[in-house]
Amino acid sequence: MAKKKKTKKEKPAKKEEALATVKFSRKNTIFFGIGLVLVVIGFILLAAGDIVLAPILLIVGYLVFFPLGILLK
Repeated sequence: MAKKKKTKKEKPAKKEEALATVKFSRKNTIFFGIGLVLVVIGFILLAAGDIVLAPILLIVGYLVFFPLGILLK
């Protein structure tokens, strides 16, 4: 009979644990909320036919406030 090799128990990676415990602060939530409001207003204006203000609001919401909500601590 063949002998079985002993394997070490794998420890969970610390990075995975750290990612699971990341919590957003109040500031992050506010930036996400502002971004969501701007995007919703932008889509409403776009549906109404506004071709000037709607894209500006969408770009500011998606490219400014959502990343700020993710990146700021």
